[in-house]
Amino acid sequence: MSTDISPLAPKSYAELPSIEGVRIQTAAAGIKYKDRTDVMLMVFDKPAAVAGVFTTSKCPSAPVDFCRANLAGGRARALVVNSGNANAFTGQKGRAATQLTAKAAAEAVGCAQDEVFLASTGVIGEPLDASKFVTVLDQMAVSASGDRWLDAARAIMTTDTYPKVATRTARIDGVTVTLNGMAKGAGMIAPDMATMLSFIVTDADIEPSALQAMLSRHVGSTFNAVTVDSDTSTSDTLMVFATGAASDRGAGKISSASDARARSFSKALAALMEDLAIQIVRDGEGARKQVEITVTGAASAKAAGRIARSIANSPLVKTAVAGEDANWGRIVMAVGKAGEKAERDKLAIWFGDVRVAVDGERDPVYSEAAASEVMKKDEIAIRVDLGIGRGKARVFTCDLTKAYVEINGDYRS
Repeated sequence: MSTDISPLAPKSYAELPSIEGVRIQTAAAGIKYKDRTDVMLMVFDKPAAVAGVFTTSKCPSAPVDFCRANLAGGRARALVVNSGNANAFTGQKGRAATQLTAKAAAEAVGCAQDEVFLASTGVIGEPLDASKFVTVLDQMAVSASGDRWLDAARAIMTTDTYPKVATRTARIDGVTVTLNGMAKGAGMIAPDMATMLSFIVTDADIEPSALQAMLSRHVGSTFNAVTVDSDTSTSDTLMVFATGAASDRGAGKISSASDARARSFSKALAALMEDLAIQIVRDGEGARKQVEITVTGAASAKAAGRIARSIANSPLVKTAVAGEDANWGRIVMAVGKAGEKAERDKLAIWFGDVRVAVDGERDPVYSEAAASEVMKKDEIAIRVDLGIGRGKARVFTCDLTKAYVEINGDYRS
């Protein structure tokens, strides 16, 4: 974990209220890091509805396999997360570690193992010694409380420079419900149906199928719309838990995502997910600038998305941003290589509000000084219009600096 906090870090952290039905505790097990917490336990005193999306990597971690199997049951009583070791590419030893952890968590909480969910993050390929932390789960379950969200976000960090938390509220049947979320991630970020680790809890009473539908609906425009370095993790996990405690205050059960009463909750969930996803981009390893790429006028939304990602993932584009260079030629390159329909002479490009290219060439009134001023900002918007259709997409990324190489060159040291 870096000791230098990202210049894009928030000036203060959101204050997350306790959510009835969930308690949290952290511990220092010495899995990799010294003098810091590295295990987080979330306890649901009554079975909570659960939904999740996971990495599309063909080499998923053992915890991802474990969660996928348990997700079918739709109910959760415990979540155990460790940092410092991803328990990925660890073969039978990895599966044994998940079984040992799940058994200990189930005993500590008093539930079945298929009501336990797990996540691990850190080094790939190193066996996880689960005995380091399973012995503390009993005490963690007893001492867990509802006000430890920021502590929990810190415990799951790896190369993150700051904890990522967010909160929102919604209304169901006139009753206010709360959504709290945390996330970790700074590198190996190019998610597909998740991003690194992120966990959201609400006191709303929502059936697992409805929760899953809303989660899946919003993931494309939030967590799947961010990229730091184009690499999809083996461990990407995004889960939402609903304790149902708000039902005691008169909030009725939501059984379908199409229920009109779910609109406020769905909107709040989307906003919370976008907030956390952008925090991950702003903490990209070595990042100094946040970049928003918008592509319009593409042949389709899918095509726009592929073009936006081509731009966002280009090392040449990202290093130009790091150097504060309004080099639109690199944008043209990224559009051209994306493999989607594009017509050179219809292309237009903007850096911020400054149009730098139009009709396939430099804008006749282009101002280098104006473009340079845009590139000096911490947050930079790049827009490309292909002029051939109605497809549009938005992707968030960050710049690529020397610090990224240093962080990843020393990662296993």
